[in-house]
Amino acid sequence: MTEFTEIADGVFVLVYPYLRVNCTLITGETGALLVDTLSTEAQARELQEAVLRVTTKPLGIVNTHFHFDHCFGNATLAGPATPIWGHRECIRELREHGREWQRSWEQELLADDEQVARALGRVTLRLPDSAVEREDLIDIGGRLVRLSWHGRGHTAGDLVVRVDDVLVAGDLVEEGAPPGFADSYPLDWPETLLALSRTVGPDTVVVPGHGEPVDAEFLTIARDELAALDWLIREAHGDSGDVVKVAASSSLARWGEAGLREAEHAVRRGYAQLDAATPNTIG
Repeated sequence: MTEFTEIADGVFVLVYPYLRVNCTLITGETGALLVDTLSTEAQARELQEAVLRVTTKPLGIVNTHFHFDHCFGNATLAGPATPIWGHRECIRELREHGREWQRSWEQELLADDEQVARALGRVTLRLPDSAVEREDLIDIGGRLVRLSWHGRGHTAGDLVVRVDDVLVAGDLVEEGAPPGFADSYPLDWPETLLALSRTVGPDTVVVPGHGEPVDAEFLTIARDELAALDWLIREAHGDSGDVVKVAASSSLARWGEAGLREAEHAVRRGYAQLDAATPNTIG
């Protein structure tokens, strides 16, 4: 049985075994807020049961970004009147390309877990209906939760959630695995983490998109590694560096095959940013 663990007063984190995805539950006097909803209907049902073991208060939902493991449980968990917040770029991506992504992810996962892949392909997509541009405050019964966007990074529309001294960072921060760069903006990501690090203190608990909660020092180290990757990409681009060789020379190589795969994504995405007339032209 998957359960939430309380990491601060009225703030609970559930680390789901599949992909070690974190879902965060924040409770107030008269309401609650759930951050991210997992991948499939079955996973979302498990998450719903875990939520109900903590609270039965009316629920709102936040999606940190558009990837399947963070928002494909929306339709299962949300009732007709349940508000769902997401960054405007998250909403746009799901509205314009959601079905394409769904088919692509289903095919990608078939070799690793056919059951999950097929379940993913059957999900009814439900988009966030409350768009966040830069910042929004949500009142869940006398308790204010801040949603904010600090710049492009893992995707174009990564929201973070702040309540008291807990920061839910989504996939802008990863613990126990390399960052995911397939849809990333590697030349923006270091500055986004720098902006994020300015909002935390020594006692802040940072909940990454995957893995165990971390601290402010971890956030700084992650930013420094991304900055080093940024400069590696810029220098290699100027020398017309081979993508595979550049990736192999990055710090991500320490993660083995998974790290090399993400490093290659990062180099290609970085080269595309540098080649583009404007960064916004990259897909």
